[in-house]
Amino acid sequence: MSGELSFFEIGVGDAEKGRAFYGALFGWNFSDPPSGQGATIETPNVPGGIHGDDQGGGVYVFFAVDDIDAAVERVRELGGEADAIPGDDNPENVAKFGRFMLCRDDQGSAFGLHQPPGS
Repeated sequence: MSGELSFFEIGVGDAEKGRAFYGALFGWNFSDPPSGQGATIETPNVPGGIHGDDQGGGVYVFFAVDDIDAAVERVRELGGEADAIPGDDNPENVAKFGRFMLCRDDQGSAFGLHQPPGS
């Protein structure tokens, strides 16, 4: 397991308004993801995404792992929780972005795991 920051996701109520806000604020460029919902964010360092229908969702931070199944098992062994993200089983999404899991540590703090494509 590597553990470096590999992806971030911003949850907002309205993805188009979020694109306009963060694009104007940071100068980010956006492209449509294969799912057709939200957008991918092209930044100079860590790639990201934005999705709607998540009023007050905030920012999700994902850490890189080589084997997401083994990492999820370890999270659970340590007393944490892990939940699949909708669309994680879509082969087109997995091929382009990799696999993701939302997790909580043994104290309830949220974080994510990301197995990049080709891992």
